[in-house]
Amino acid sequence: MAEIDPGTGLKIRELTELKPTAAEEYQDAMLKRVDHFSQQRDSTFNSFVENTIVSGLRVLLDLKVKVDEALGDNKEKFYDIVEKLLLFGL
Repeated sequence: MAEIDPGTGLKIRELTELKPTAAEEYQDAMLKRVDHFSQQRDSTFNSFVENTIVSGLRVLLDLKVKVDEALGDNKEKFYDIVEKLLLFGL
């Protein structure tokens, strides 16, 4: 939810913080979804498109988990820098 700053009239939004295990949880959920659609044979095209999208997202989440592992203790500093870049870029 956005609040309006009474002094400036600008909308203030709270950033959502992700848990360190969020990528793994999303990955598990998407893998279950891929399995579900691979067992359904209603529409080959829909299953193919959804499986392709989910598989692509799984690769991205795998990459994020590996980056988190590689960064180790510097993970928080890296996320702070990325957050600042995103805020200034918007």
